[in-house]
Amino acid sequence: MKNLGIFVLSVVLGLSACKKEDEIGEENELITTVKLNFKNGNETRSFAYKDLDGDGGMAPTVEKINLKPNTSYDLSVEFLDESKTPALNITEEVKEEGDEHLVVITPSSTTIGTYTYADKDVNLLPIGLMGKFTSKSAAAGSLKIQLRHQPPINGKKSKDGTAAPGSDDINIDFQIEVK
Repeated sequence: MKNLGIFVLSVVLGLSACKKEDEIGEENELITTVKLNFKNGNETRSFAYKDLDGDGGMAPTVEKINLKPNTSYDLSVEFLDESKTPALNITEEVKEEGDEHLVVITPSSTTIGTYTYADKDVNLLPIGLMGKFTSKSAAAGSLKIQLRHQPPINGKKSKDGTAAPGSDDINIDFQIEVK
């Protein structure tokens, strides 16, 4: 009888641990590199953020974005974990789990440009790995890139097409100049 009680207690604790993990969701991914690829016709301009040792340690490198004014670019975003060999392409995971991720691209001013989503998840909500960035007049400022992890909470989806739910897998400000 005593062994049966221990068994039942073990099962109950095991099930509650699983439920707790589902409520919290998965941990955020380690992202050491973010690449922004701006394509206009045959020209592609790429800019990167790199923090190969992760948080702490050495400061990250962030390339300054330089774009032409009044130009429409196809923009693709790549996320990598280069702390592993070979590097882990997190972009594929974000795409596969598009209903739990949102890339938010925010210029510091609308005079710099605007971003329009081109890709959608299974619920027809934006993912943000691909889109159109249209530069405006000559200006300088920043372009914020956020990867929001928006997993289900208590079995219900949290992603609603806005940046509000979830947490940041990464949040970077690239300096940008349109000239």
